Amino acid sequence: MSQPAHSSLAQALDVRHRLVDVPGARIHLVEQGSGPLVLLVHGFPESWYSWRHQLPAIAAAGFRAVAIDVRGYGRSSKPRDVAAYRMLAHVADNVAVVRALGEETAVIVGHDWGSPIAANSALLRPDVFTAVGLLSVPYSPRNGFRPTDAFARIGGTGEFYVSYFQEPGRAEAEIEPDVRAWLAGFYAGLSADTMPPVGEGSLFFVPEGGMLSDHFVGDTLPAWLSESDLDVYAGEFERTGLTGALNRYRNVDRDWEDLAAWDGAPITQPSLFIGGELDASTTWMADAIAAYPTTLPGLVSSHILNGCGHWVQQERSDRVNQLLADWLRRGVRPAVQTD
Repeated sequence: MSQPAHSSLAQALDVRHRLVDVPGARIHLVEQGSGPLVLLVHGFPESWYSWRHQLPAIAAAGFRAVAIDVRGYGRSSKPRDVAAYRMLAHVADNVAVVRALGEETAVIVGHDWGSPIAANSALLRPDVFTAVGLLSVPYSPRNGFRPTDAFARIGGTGEFYVSYFQEPGRAEAEIEPDVRAWLAGFYAGLSADTMPPVGEGSLFFVPEGGMLSDHFVGDTLPAWLSESDLDVYAGEFERTGLTGALNRYRNVDRDWEDLAAWDGAPITQPSLFIGGELDASTTWMADAIAAYPTTLPGLVSSHILNGCGHWVQQERSDRVNQLLADWLRRGVRPAVQTD
């Protein structure tokens, strides 16, 4: 009998897989190493596997590295209720994971959607999350604008992708007939070496009457993504579908209401930011990065990686590993350092 894919991966990466209980669900996680806990939270459309390069590096630095499948992904629970994917649920999941692992505190690091999940975990539960690392998506505190209203006013040719994702079933109808091809196009479209030339159609805007994939360019995989890596991602989403992952986008207004008490609030714990020079997340949100002295007063260091796209910890795994290990080894104590 052939081994399950995750068992083979565990052997190849020397990691341990576990399922732990969280409020109303279970979270699948992968861990490596021992020492102070570092919780790694992926984004869309990914999984714990997005941290495959960081797990051994963080473990080698003397820490217990734990990468989760966010609820709705992989082998974690997938509640039917859209509201079950609100930010408060993700924060509660992260706290419960720390407790289930027998720890009281942890450093939390997130990429893409995992970045605001990590940021809000640190913001709401500073007693648990003692430091926070943010990759690709800068911290931007809750403000007075309802998100879907703001997205509707964004300029551009076509419908903003987050607005496109709002209606249950709409994006699924595009993606799920050929998950592997869609993922390949999406990953390539946001990678430095395969993204479309400037002015040739942005993945962030869906043509009227069309699909997001209408702006995919070519069929070349980015250098960071092998065929076997793509098989891992595609295999998970072919099994689970995309609804759980997309439901995160469908809670942006609910999050805005839930987090009203934290409007404009800074995150004061020691923090780290790593972004890609060619990533729209860092260019569109340049004002958020400029505001870090106010919004992230505990910022240890901020780095924009030259010539890097959105998938920073996979596109530039060696550099990200170095930055994370240095930050962690220094005890994540605030000190000014920028690239």
